[in-house]
Amino acid sequence: MKPLSIKDIAKAANVSITTVSFILNGKAEKMRISQEMITKVEKIIKELGFRPNQVARSLRTGNTKTIGLIVEDISNPFFASIARLIEDKAYRHGYKIIYSSTENNLDKARGLIRMFKSRQVDGYIIAPMTGMEEDIRDLLKDRTPVVVFDRHLPGLEVSTVLVDNSEGTYLATQSLIEHGKKNIAFVTVDVEVEEIKDRYAGYENALKSKGITPDTEICKLIPFTNTADETTAELIDFFTKNPRIDAVLFATNYLAVRGLFCFKEMNKQVGEDFRVIAFDDHDIFKLHSPNISAVYQPIEDIADQVISLILKELSVVDVFEETEFKQVVLSSTLIER
Repeated sequence: MKPLSIKDIAKAANVSITTVSFILNGKAEKMRISQEMITKVEKIIKELGFRPNQVARSLRTGNTKTIGLIVEDISNPFFASIARLIEDKAYRHGYKIIYSSTENNLDKARGLIRMFKSRQVDGYIIAPMTGMEEDIRDLLKDRTPVVVFDRHLPGLEVSTVLVDNSEGTYLATQSLIEHGKKNIAFVTVDVEVEEIKDRYAGYENALKSKGITPDTEICKLIPFTNTADETTAELIDFFTKNPRIDAVLFATNYLAVRGLFCFKEMNKQVGEDFRVIAFDDHDIFKLHSPNISAVYQPIEDIADQVISLILKELSVVDVFEETEFKQVVLSSTLIER
């Protein structure tokens, strides 16, 4: 049986969600709700087979003490690191994290939201994908705290934590140019999100600032649904057909990792003659010889901001204060190795 929600009670009683919440949380008299209305709502709750205190426990802020975390791929080192930090920080505040991956699949993402609803999580932390706008709006309409991070969806009014993606790729491309590179490839993924577009924009703007015309022939788009081996094969084909490339900027760390496998198979040496920079750091880049430079996202700061925002929203949902949505944009830095 689907767990009773505040929306279900409000609909059955033909009253607002706010009214039901005040009654469940003992604030009915303070908010001057009539005894007749209180009796009506409590009767509906009883008829639906739930004790009032059980319903209140599932609806009051901080009741289940769980937060749902939805990311693209929990095995990705960036998301894994973020998840671990968020889990630690949430635990210190008495919350537990339940997390899962969308794999950039909209149906799966919606299924995860339904699953977390059934577990009556108190709030959601989401690295969203295009198409989730209405699902997130529905959560917000139900007064469910939501914070999104890593990417944003245009037109969606929700608290957000982002990193300046264009700044990171601008710095990386500028560094490659300063090392005398002129044929700088850009390898990215076919995910339709603003952040990936921003990474390309930073690369393009850095080239133009130095009088270099961006060359689409040395920009490679890799399908997100590719297997690791398929990506490696596509990269081998790409670099074989474009021997003039003297540097490459990978838009994600997992693409850069596949790039290193590709170069090994090609016996292509990374170094002064052929430079590589990845967006997002990875332990492999520190172990590789020579070390691989990377654009670093401040994961500790991201986790701090995400937890701060979700806790703030959880603290006000009970009394239905007007939620103040906030957008935080953090700087990325280039680690040159």
